Amino acid sequence: MHCLKLFSSRLLLPVLTIFFVAVSCAEAADKQNISSCLDKGKKEFNAKEYTKSKKTFLRCLTLAPDNVDAQLSLAGLLLTQDDLDGAEKYFTAATRNMKRTSPYWAYTYSMLGDIALKKQQNEEALKFYSKSLEYNAANVNSLVGKGVIVEYQGDKQGASEYYRSALAVEPLNLIARKRLINLEPDYLTNEEMLTALKQRYAVEPEKKELTEEDRALFEKIHQAEQRRGVDYLKNKYPKVPSNYIVTLNKGSNFEREMLTLEGFQALEKSIGQDAIAVFQKGGVPIQEVFELRDMKGEKIFTKDSTLTESGFYVYTEALQNRKAFLLPKESVPPTQAFLAKVAARVQELKEAGYVEITHSEYKMIQNQTRCSDETLRSKLGVYVLQVNKNDRRYFVLARQTNDLKKGIPFYYLMLAHSKRNPNIQVPSNSMAESYSFYGYTICLEDGNLLE
Repeated sequence: MHCLKLFSSRLLLPVLTIFFVAVSCAEAADKQNISSCLDKGKKEFNAKEYTKSKKTFLRCLTLAPDNVDAQLSLAGLLLTQDDLDGAEKYFTAATRNMKRTSPYWAYTYSMLGDIALKKQQNEEALKFYSKSLEYNAANVNSLVGKGVIVEYQGDKQGASEYYRSALAVEPLNLIARKRLINLEPDYLTNEEMLTALKQRYAVEPEKKELTEEDRALFEKIHQAEQRRGVDYLKNKYPKVPSNYIVTLNKGSNFEREMLTLEGFQALEKSIGQDAIAVFQKGGVPIQEVFELRDMKGEKIFTKDSTLTESGFYVYTEALQNRKAFLLPKESVPPTQAFLAKVAARVQELKEAGYVEITHSEYKMIQNQTRCSDETLRSKLGVYVLQVNKNDRRYFVLARQTNDLKKGIPFYYLMLAHSKRNPNIQVPSNSMAESYSFYGYTICLEDGNLLE
């Protein structure tokens, strides 16, 4: 209205002046419209009316397609809705329209880093986080994000430095704090680790130097804490013994509960007892429980009836009704590499003229010839492929050779098949036929060939 009055009161101004006044009024109106639009969209977003908010921000962009605030607002909304492609589109668009002095560069690149990280494009995410930190070295989100990627890459010491930097800026950042605590075995100095053990009453107060045994103990206790061992004890006992848990920084925002050595030992025994009950419930006889092995063949219980590291995994799988253990009589399953090796050997045998037979067919050949395993393998063209302790595959030479002895097993195999299917042709083998005609077996009672 103000612009309209201003225009009306100057009807006698030159045309050029009137034109500039009209443009100024239009620009002022546009700014007022986009501002009102953005305010409306942000209020809807804060009220968690995301569908309305998205429509509003899109309308804002029709009013001002290059408005950075509208682009960032819409991108942020889409990111909360896990529309990664949409969010990436508008964050990227904002970088094309932002002024060099804009305070949003660090934020925008940090969000692009989050999107790349969610898409598992770690190298791309690392570039965005690094770019963000060039604009603002104290951007907590980028510090944490960069720490996560560096941790994935195996540089746990470097990751801990990023998490520490993030906490220096924002001490209450839970993500950085949890990830930093999780990495303690990898970055604590010997002195810090010794202090941590003393806090848990796991070593003598006067101890001066950390040993390798101390380090291993700290790693075990720390791992038990990360597996929520404290909560486990709280659920196990109506009142947890006071000497099982120690609390640091009690009553502050940095309060932390940790296991003492006694608490850790009680936890180990308790979990072991629970595991025994779970395995029994799953049908394992009590006399076999302590003989259970993991899928690599290693025992899952120690001599103290506590679980090994792999035993803990087997136990957690059993809680989900998944069998990840081997009974005493079960064989260790072969690895994929070994299976590939077996497959290659089978192919070689087939190319050499061997055919695979079943175990029952192999026993039939043994009965017909009365030959020992050793004789069948070394002199009669039988090949036994050992897959694992209790699993074998059997092959006989089917290709005609000058050595009639090596064709005998295949002769008896085809002879047995021909009794069920007359159309099968039995290969000629004068040696086997001669022995059969006179009622002799190929081997003597000791399993050796009849010469």
